[in-house]
Amino acid sequence: MLKIVTIPNPILNKKTELVKKIDSEILSLIPEMIETCRKANGIGIAAPQIGQSIRLCIINLEHLGLDPFALVNPKITKKSWKKIEMEEGCLSIPGVFGIVRRPGKIKVLTQDTQGQTISFEADGLLARVIQHEIDHLDGILFTSKMIKKTGAKKTLPRPEKFTPPKFEVM
Repeated sequence: MLKIVTIPNPILNKKTELVKKIDSEILSLIPEMIETCRKANGIGIAAPQIGQSIRLCIINLEHLGLDPFALVNPKITKKSWKKIEMEEGCLSIPGVFGIVRRPGKIKVLTQDTQGQTISFEADGLLARVIQHEIDHLDGILFTSKMIKKTGAKKTLPRPEKFTPPKFEVM
């Protein structure tokens, strides 16, 4: 398991560098990040949270039946006008939880682990986790977007409906 970086480490407030090449180092880092996220009971983790200033993150919604996957150099290309308020927490800010307002639906452009550029739409919890992790890649912590501090949650959120993303090779 990789060590999770916590505040006030300055890497968490720094914009990351693009992954220039998906090489063996990146390909071996991905399963380590997945395992770290699982063991920490996280639903996502970004490279800065394990001390790497690169545009790489993991989305882990296994509790909803979606296998963990990596996003390499992700960017959000579209956001819905409708915003949803939901409680968030962060592995890098232990014990802090709060309500954050985010777009309910997004379109993402990213690379997969083979270097293929793909695009997909996400909504609900998937959209929220992706936005949270991309914020990490931009040096933004959820606490800067928090509209209300709340107490700790002991269970993972379970949305009423969940639609896995449909990936399109670009």
